[in-house]
Amino acid sequence: MTSASLSPRPAAPGVSERTAPALWRYALAEQWTRPAYLAESADGWREVSWEEAGRRVDALARGLLSRGVGHGDALAILAATSLEWVLLDWAAMSIGAVVVGLYPTNSAKECEYILDHSEAVIAFADSDEQAAKLRGARLREVVLFRDLDRLEEEGRANANAAYPPVSEDDLATLIYTSGTTGPPKGCMLTHRNLVAAAAHVDRGVTHPDDVILLFLPLAHSYGRLVHESSAFHGFTTALLADPTRAAEALPAVRPTVIPAVPRVYEKIHAGVLSQLEQAGGAKAAIGRWALGVGVDVSRRRRAGRRIPPLLRVKGRLADRLVFAKVREKLGGRLRLGISGAAPLSIDVLEFFHALGILVVEGYGMTETASSATVNNPEDFRFGTVGPPVDGCELKLANDGEILLRSPTIFAGYFKDPEATRTALTDDGWLRTGDVGEIDADGFLTITDRKKDLIITAGGKNISPQNLENALKTSRFVSQALVVGDRRPYVTALVTLDPVEVEASGRDPQELVQEVVDDVNRDRARVEQIKRFAIVPRDFLQEEGEVTPTLKLKRRVVEEHFAEEIEALYR
Repeated sequence: MTSASLSPRPAAPGVSERTAPALWRYALAEQWTRPAYLAESADGWREVSWEEAGRRVDALARGLLSRGVGHGDALAILAATSLEWVLLDWAAMSIGAVVVGLYPTNSAKECEYILDHSEAVIAFADSDEQAAKLRGARLREVVLFRDLDRLEEEGRANANAAYPPVSEDDLATLIYTSGTTGPPKGCMLTHRNLVAAAAHVDRGVTHPDDVILLFLPLAHSYGRLVHESSAFHGFTTALLADPTRAAEALPAVRPTVIPAVPRVYEKIHAGVLSQLEQAGGAKAAIGRWALGVGVDVSRRRRAGRRIPPLLRVKGRLADRLVFAKVREKLGGRLRLGISGAAPLSIDVLEFFHALGILVVEGYGMTETASSATVNNPEDFRFGTVGPPVDGCELKLANDGEILLRSPTIFAGYFKDPEATRTALTDDGWLRTGDVGEIDADGFLTITDRKKDLIITAGGKNISPQNLENALKTSRFVSQALVVGDRRPYVTALVTLDPVEVEASGRDPQELVQEVVDDVNRDRARVEQIKRFAIVPRDFLQEEGEVTPTLKLKRRVVEEHFAEEIEALYR
């Protein structure tokens, strides 16, 4: 069965009862002196102590009870990353309610499906615009963030209400993830899963004196992992609603750690290189020289090789002339970036290491509460996603598929026992659908994907088949291939039915644009097709581009039309 395996490390120390309420009580009992959160306000960033957060979570929890929300009820949140989101998360889980996160970019149709499928009884939204998306769902109540004060007042008046008991195997959250076909599936994560994942962030990755800038969406398991880990490790979390304002937030927050998807690091990398080139003349030459020196130092350090005295001198000079200035623009204290959800190129990793900022990669899925493997800052290897976290078992099937077994492995897909049986073996191993290699020291490298699911550079899972099938509903479209894996946005190659196009008497480009606009209409922004190309012929079986049953052979088509695809990203 296995071509390589790694046994679990000893379980990480943690709270005795692995439930979210117990984890939250643990955080409050630790009485950390640093702020729990930094929250955006009209006057800048406001510190929120653990004591204040604890009072508000308790008031919100009792307020929910006063409105009839109880153990096992689904509670949805449609909002950007914010203090209100995290406090509601802790409050809901404290009374045994099930948190269902919705992306601010979700369409009304997507929201309605998830709310109805999860049987949510109440939903919270951070604006009237977001609340409008919830009108079609069967909900008892929709509450706007601006009315949370009233809910807290009700909670304080309900001070004698008893919290329902919560067990480790109770459902804590439903996180919906796109599949290769059909509607999104709800991953059932228990309290045991979430607390185990929070404990796994240890191993020297974060420290209690860290300040983490969090702009990941909290509807995503990666964002939830980071925010819930703060209760286990005591670091301060700065909550930023708008990721496009990260550059503005950096000098004010001065973070030490940034968890992000690859696209964030790629944009910083491209931005710095662009600024250096735009400077021109001597400044550009010095910048190129400094990066060359920095990368040389980085490679020698990672290989355990000696750094010659002259190179050390050059490194200090490069730091003073270039790197220190770049780090200052990133807040001046940034020591670590944690990248997940999609691969990051070694060029980008080396660039940051040259600057004096280590970026490490990790691996996880919604089905593992985003926790499986991670590189330790004290022992890392670029191009890998690190060894398993504490308590996680990792092995490869005969075909190279990565299999995982861990306390973080989900309880299954909500209302979908067939998909659950497909994902989990009888003895508890998760079939990830990814193919990888494990080196002699247990470091995992992702080499391929068994499934066709696209993961954009921004970390969003997208089903290409759903988009392709939607395109092909038009009579003008013969075939379609959707592209976007590890890329900044989604594009499509389209072949046309010449008879239908000719009969229409219209410009083919305009016709396809209308089709694409129609397909995009009810989809989240990140799932929309941004650009397309019309290719002059159908994908052919003789060229190895489709199977006898006309299923696309994606890699072959992408190889044959590589030039057209690359043009869509220029």
